[in-house]
Amino acid sequence: MRLSLGNISIKDVQFGNQTEVKNGVLYVNKAEMIAHLADERLASIDLDLARPGEATRIMPVKDVIEPRVKVEGQGGIFPGFVGKVDMVGEGVTHVLKGAAVITTGKIVGFQEGIIDMSGPGAEYTPFSALNNVVVIAHPTLGLLQHEHEAALRIMGFKAATYLGEAGRSVTPDEVITYDCPSLPVALTQYPELPKVAYVYMLQSQGLLHDTYLYGIDVKRILPTFIYPTEVMDGAIVSGNCVSACDKNTTYHHQNSPVIAELLARHGQDYNFIGVVVTNENVTLADKERSSNFTAKLIGWLGVDAAIISEEGFGNPDADLMMNCVKLERQGIKTVLVTDEYAGQDGASQSLADADPLADAVITAGNANEVITLPPMKKVIGYSEVADVIAGGWHGSLQKDGTITAEIQVITGATNELGFSKLTSKAI
Repeated sequence: MRLSLGNISIKDVQFGNQTEVKNGVLYVNKAEMIAHLADERLASIDLDLARPGEATRIMPVKDVIEPRVKVEGQGGIFPGFVGKVDMVGEGVTHVLKGAAVITTGKIVGFQEGIIDMSGPGAEYTPFSALNNVVVIAHPTLGLLQHEHEAALRIMGFKAATYLGEAGRSVTPDEVITYDCPSLPVALTQYPELPKVAYVYMLQSQGLLHDTYLYGIDVKRILPTFIYPTEVMDGAIVSGNCVSACDKNTTYHHQNSPVIAELLARHGQDYNFIGVVVTNENVTLADKERSSNFTAKLIGWLGVDAAIISEEGFGNPDADLMMNCVKLERQGIKTVLVTDEYAGQDGASQSLADADPLADAVITAGNANEVITLPPMKKVIGYSEVADVIAGGWHGSLQKDGTITAEIQVITGATNELGFSKLTSKAI
C-alpha cells in the first residue's frame, strides 16, 4: 500500500462564522459543529478551546483524536464507525497537524485523566502542545456506562472528521509518502538488512477496557496481519477508560511513533516487514491462544527481530511476557516497550510478570511517581474527579485547585508507544 499524508500546519484555533483553515488558523463554527454531533444519548454538548501555554486544565479526558480527511483512495477515516468498512491505508489523507479533538464531560470510568496546557503537568503530556477543540458532553439520565462510553467515543470520531473536512481543499505544508509493498516483495527487499516485525498489543480486557479494529472489538479477534499505513488511516481506535498515563488514545494510534520510526529507517537500518495486531486477555486460555497465534504469525514471516509494545499494566504484563518468550524461543530477538508501576519510591517490582528471556526492555517511566499540579485559571470539565481517578486519592484535590497525585492521572505521561516526554539518564 502507498499512503501520502498531507500535513497542514495548525498554529491556532478560534471560533468563527465558518469552519475552515486559513493562514494556519483552524476556525470552528461552534453552533454548526454542536448540531453535527447531536446524539439522543447525550443530554447536552458544548465546545471549548484550549491552546498551548494557557492556564487551562481539561479533566476527565476520555479520548484525543487528530482531525484527518481522506482526499484520494478508497475508504474514509475511522472505518466501521464514521467511514464504511472499507480497507484503508492507501491514497492521500490530509492531516490538521497541531490540532486535536479532546472529549470530556461526566466521568465514565475511574481511570480517565488530566491534561494541563501549562505548568509542570504540561511537561508530561504531548497534548499540551496542541491546539485543542474540547467537546464537553453530559449523558442522559440513567444512561449505562457502556452506552455512555460508546456515545462519547463516536462523538469524538464525528468531531474529528467534521474538523478534518476543513482541510480537504487546503494545500498541505508537507507531504510524507509511505510505500508498503506486498509480503512477497517485502521479504525479498534489502537482503543485507535484518528483517523486523512489530507486535502491536491492544487493550481488550472489557469492562471499559476496549480497542477497536475496523469497528470490531479487539477482544473478539485472533492476532492478524495489517499494513502499517492502515493504522495511520484510523483502522485502530481507542474505546478505553483505562489508566490515563499509558492508555493509547486514538491520537496515539494515528501517530504511532513505533510505526513511524520503523518506516523512516526501513531500507537503511533494517527491513520492516509489517505489523501483527494482538489483544490483551483476561483468562489464561485466551492469553495462551493469542500469544500462540502471535508467535506463529511472526515466525511465519521469517524475521530476525521483533518489537512488542504493551498497553496498560498489571494483567497485560502476562500477555507481554508470553509474547516475548514464545518469540525468543524461536530465535527471534525481541525488544519490549512498557512502563513501570514501581511504587511511589520506585522500589517495588516494576512489572507483574517477568522472564529471563525478556532481557531487552525499554521503559516509558514509573507511573507511581508523585507530582503536584498547581491550580489553573480555567478548568474544562470537573476537578472533583481528581479524588477518584486512578493515581489520585481522597484529598488529592485541595481547596485552591491544586492536585497532588501520581503521574498516572496525566494523559499520555508514560505511554508505552514511547509517545511521551520522559527519558532516562545515567547516575
